Amino acid sequence: MTRNLGSGISAAALAAADEAAGQGVHLGLRAAQLGDSASSDSIARLNREARAVRDQQSVKLLNKAIVAVQNGDYANAEKQALKALKKDERTGVAWHVLAVAREKLGDFASSMQCYEAALQLLPSEGAVAGDLGRLAFRLEMPDIAAKLFMHYLKERPGDLEGVNNLACALRDLNQESAAIDVLKPAIQANPEVPALWNTLGTVMCSLGEGRTALTFFDETLRLAPNFGKGHHNRAFARLDLGDVEGALADCEAGIASADSVEDLATMRFAHSTILLALGRVADGWDAYKARLDPDLPGAPHYPMPVRAWETGEDLAGKRLLVLAEQGLGDEVMFANTLPDVIEALGPDGALSLVVERRLIPLFERSFPGIDVTAHRTVAYEGRTYRNAPFVEDWSKIDCWVPMASLLRAFRPTAEAFPPRERFLTPGPGRVAHWKRVLQDAPPGPKVGLLWKSLRLNAERARQFSPFELWEPVLKTPGVSFVNLQYGDCDEEIAYAREQLGVEIWTPPGIDLKQDLDDVAALACALDLTIGFANATINLAGACGAATWLLTGAAAWTRLGTDHYPWYPQARCFIAPNYDDWRPIMADVAQALGEFAK
Repeated sequence: MTRNLGSGISAAALAAADEAAGQGVHLGLRAAQLGDSASSDSIARLNREARAVRDQQSVKLLNKAIVAVQNGDYANAEKQALKALKKDERTGVAWHVLAVAREKLGDFASSMQCYEAALQLLPSEGAVAGDLGRLAFRLEMPDIAAKLFMHYLKERPGDLEGVNNLACALRDLNQESAAIDVLKPAIQANPEVPALWNTLGTVMCSLGEGRTALTFFDETLRLAPNFGKGHHNRAFARLDLGDVEGALADCEAGIASADSVEDLATMRFAHSTILLALGRVADGWDAYKARLDPDLPGAPHYPMPVRAWETGEDLAGKRLLVLAEQGLGDEVMFANTLPDVIEALGPDGALSLVVERRLIPLFERSFPGIDVTAHRTVAYEGRTYRNAPFVEDWSKIDCWVPMASLLRAFRPTAEAFPPRERFLTPGPGRVAHWKRVLQDAPPGPKVGLLWKSLRLNAERARQFSPFELWEPVLKTPGVSFVNLQYGDCDEEIAYAREQLGVEIWTPPGIDLKQDLDDVAALACALDLTIGFANATINLAGACGAATWLLTGAAAWTRLGTDHYPWYPQARCFIAPNYDDWRPIMADVAQALGEFAK
């Protein structure tokens, strides 16, 4: 399998990282890959590989490189491995050591290339496949990681490291049943290993089975009471079941026992959102700075040439650049503070705004007179970078701020959100255009539907109802359903037509993913939009469109309330847990029936 992968892994890694770079930081279950390319077992394998090299000068260089890896001196390890490769570029173990060194130095793209070279040259590929699989998984390439772990297990059948890692990759591929099949015999044979129970719990969370997941995390922590990942994951299961206080206790226990800087950063970020979900808004925003921690996977780096604005600093007369952050929906939602910021800057101040390029027309119309440009987000060597490349004159800017950092100053409580009709302005001419077009849709109130996010990995999918559970909503008589769902949704539309006898009308002449200014106008032309929190539902809410939002019991964006402070006109339908969406769908169907009368 690995012999024909070639350089495609590295190319895919860069493409996948670039695609994911703009998605923003997201909370994550912590079922980490077992094993470490620089562990004592890995060092022993490298030494065995080095002993097979015939050239003694190369062996001396390799021994120095391996000792450097063992001592954590990865720069020197890189130097010695490169010397060995200069003598003979076909020395597989030298490529392997160089891959480990560069991985530890954070040069992930180059590390992958080195691992690939080692795969081509070493007679035993299993160890390299395991190392490369973990790196691919870290770079959010679970499909390639799964193939590599399968190869690893061919050489080491039943190896618990390989079993756990393969199950994690299968879970992230939405292949939960396959992950369970991999884990079940391993747990039966090794019931004392907490990491396996932990991974099984994350699989059940991905399936939306929070109660079952809770049982497995309980067993994880019975076996290892100070296992930080187990506490963190049990916090997730409790959130899925609506137990926010319990989640807070578990998250804090996880922070106290985190065993890596990445885990600690992830748990601190989760802690901030749990505080927000409890309604401890000021504390939550204070803690929300954890999203910028460089140790947090996916956290962006901002190479800006001016100083950062500090919370509490007077804005009057400042020339401020606000850089939108996180994913597209967050950029829209966090813009709730911008009218207040403009007022605080006053007539002597100036606002420059940097947003996703598709949002520029909408923001220019909404905030006339301010400078609006596009940000650029790229992935490089395993890191995400966002900057403002189209700002022409930085001398006209005093300071900058990531958009969410304004929330502590302007939205310290849920009550601090103003009851504005809207804070973004759709194009009046386009709203009128869509009202005319909608006359061609089937008769009845025009109701837009959104049922998923474009990025539905296993972990995020549990936050959305399976489409077939929309049946009672879709069968509401007298309603004309309009498709607002971006991405590939042909299968769901066909299911509604063929299995339920319901037509979801797709408006002509619009790209629901790219034409965001027009999407905002379309939402405002509809009588109602119903859906889960994704980019389009945020556009509808921010533009003042009538919106019904389906959320989980512990959704942090409600800030501990029973409504959605960001969009005062939005009506919330709150699921008690993620185990069963049927009750909330029944509630929506009943409310829609009354709306349509």
